[in-house]
Amino acid sequence: MTAVNTVHGGPQPATNEEREVRDPTPSAGIEQEAQEKQSQQSSRWKRVWKILTYTPPNCRWDPDKPPQFSVSMNVLFAFAAGFTVANLYYNHPILNLLAADFNVPYERVAQIPTVMQAGYAAGLLFLCPLGDLLPRRPFVCGLVGFTATLWLGLCLTSDLGTFTALSFIVAITTVTPQLMLPLVGDLAPPSRRAAALSIVVSGLILGVLVARVLSGTISNFTTWRAVYWMALALQYLIFVLLWCFMPDYPATNPGMNYFAILADIVKMVFRHAVLVQACLAGLLCSAPFTSFWTTLTFLLAGEPYHYSSLTIGLFGLIGIAGMLVSPVYARTVTDRFVPHFSVLFGLTCSLLGVSIGTYTGRSTVAGPVMQALLMDFGNQTAQIANRSAIYSIEPTRRNGVNTAFMVATFCGQLIGTAAGNHIYAAAGWIGSGSASVGFVTAAILVIIARGPWEERWVGWRGGWSMRKKDRESADGKTKDREMHGRRDGDEKQGRELGANEKILREVAAEDRHHSPLGGGSGKESRTSSQEDGVEQARV
Repeated sequence: MTAVNTVHGGPQPATNEEREVRDPTPSAGIEQEAQEKQSQQSSRWKRVWKILTYTPPNCRWDPDKPPQFSVSMNVLFAFAAGFTVANLYYNHPILNLLAADFNVPYERVAQIPTVMQAGYAAGLLFLCPLGDLLPRRPFVCGLVGFTATLWLGLCLTSDLGTFTALSFIVAITTVTPQLMLPLVGDLAPPSRRAAALSIVVSGLILGVLVARVLSGTISNFTTWRAVYWMALALQYLIFVLLWCFMPDYPATNPGMNYFAILADIVKMVFRHAVLVQACLAGLLCSAPFTSFWTTLTFLLAGEPYHYSSLTIGLFGLIGIAGMLVSPVYARTVTDRFVPHFSVLFGLTCSLLGVSIGTYTGRSTVAGPVMQALLMDFGNQTAQIANRSAIYSIEPTRRNGVNTAFMVATFCGQLIGTAAGNHIYAAAGWIGSGSASVGFVTAAILVIIARGPWEERWVGWRGGWSMRKKDRESADGKTKDREMHGRRDGDEKQGRELGANEKILREVAAEDRHHSPLGGGSGKESRTSSQEDGVEQARV
């Protein structure tokens, strides 16, 4: 009967396996649907990530033809550094306007610059070392994009607490300049490193000056929010320019641990005497710099000058002269002599300027003007030369080296601000200026205590010469070169060596194949000749 039903096409009961395939259980259907949703979501995030990390063809890394460091790239990095660090200084001339707009006492908005300096210090300590661990292009572009997006909150908020909190976070991520400087140290040829660094440092100084001038000028004619909208536009402009033109250089230490990198910064100080010397000099010469600009307002606003706040603000433009002269000096002098010479020369200029301004400032305004000119130029010259020297000690850890140097410099700035205000209140302009003379003199003594060729911590072993022993070296003695430059000669030599060794190995294998058994002496002779051939190929 079953056979008949089968022949006549009668329905047959489905097996358990067929029933499970045609009618899956509810739990299996839910599981399959969840997997499909998860797959779609994962695919969506992959597309988003691919879009966010897309690199234009002209910026993609090619180890055979790496992008060469150029003047245009140098200027782009200087522009990015200058108008990023400007974020820290837009609020300085408009604190009174912020207090009026937020309807709070002046003392409450006066904390904003302090909060931003604290955030910048946190960024120096915890974000800058990541430059040695992560690829620079996505890291820098990500920081600039995050800063610009968060800056929108500063433009819109009407709550002082929110404004202060956002200012702190923005300051943490405003460390792009301190990532640009080690990158320039990686890319620029050692014989032109000081000149390349001076362009970026000049961009930094220009950003500080322009931020204050633009902020004070624009807020006089419009609202203070116009200043912040302008800063927002500049941040997105920097993001677009870096995204379009910054090459995707590989990471220098891709396998290192973040906490190991932080710990190693402390160890560097005990390994390298030149780093300690540069850090001490940076601390001691940055203290009088901030002390001068803090107490100058008190001097010019009181007897005998009684200048307006606008006139006092224009004194900041004096720094433009040092900014313009510094790259020329770096190219013609710093790159031709050991950095030690330019550090001493810069500190001497600072000492001369501080002395003139301190002891003539009460009787003639020419004193503070000369002090601003000489001290800006001298400090910038010394800082560039110190960076050129310390960037040679650990080429793959330049962000860590820069972090140690900048933390010392930042501490000097805090000391100068605090000490300058207290000493001025107790002993006036001459008292605070005399303290600055002592700071710069101590910096000069630190540099004199250790010569340019000394390998130990103190002394002048190796001679007194200030000329470079190796003209292609940044510090005159270390055999370093640009981190991501072309290696055409090395690659060609390596290919030739590999081809020669391959031929010799093939010949050796053929000789062994045809050699008679028991021919020990002949085998040894052929092996010896083959080794000689390989050695000649290497030479």
